[in-house]
Amino acid sequence: MLTDTLRLIFKRDLAKLSAELNLYGREENIWLVDKQISNSAGNLCLHLVGNLNTYIGARLGNSGYLRNRPLEFELKDLPRAELINKIEETIETIDRVLSLLTAEQLAGDFPEDVLGSKMTTEFFLVHLAAHLNYHLGQVNYHRRLLDN
Repeated sequence: MLTDTLRLIFKRDLAKLSAELNLYGREENIWLVDKQISNSAGNLCLHLVGNLNTYIGARLGNSGYLRNRPLEFELKDLPRAELINKIEETIETIDRVLSLLTAEQLAGDFPEDVLGSKMTTEFFLVHLAAHLNYHLGQVNYHRRLLDN
């Protein structure tokens, strides 16, 4: 079932996000911005964790997670270990929630109109995986460019 594939993809790509954060030679560089790069790797990490905990954890899994999206971009200088812990908790949440979804739930409408129109839960989960990869690439580029 698609949920088994998505569980593997989310786990793999969130582990890559942790690995990227660990590859920074200087921890403070996780929070750098420069010229046209307006989002730090740390803020992108917080954004991804917030996004996935909102739409998978809270909307599909009733986790009670409350998102503060502006804070995802306002917080600065959290320790690397704290970011990685948030990623690990997100992996656990996603794995738990996706393991419980039924084929009927996947085929049904996602419980919130997020992208401006109704969509199936299956479609939105694939969108979330693509969104994760988009920002994962930005984190990789940020590290290679600004972690001198």
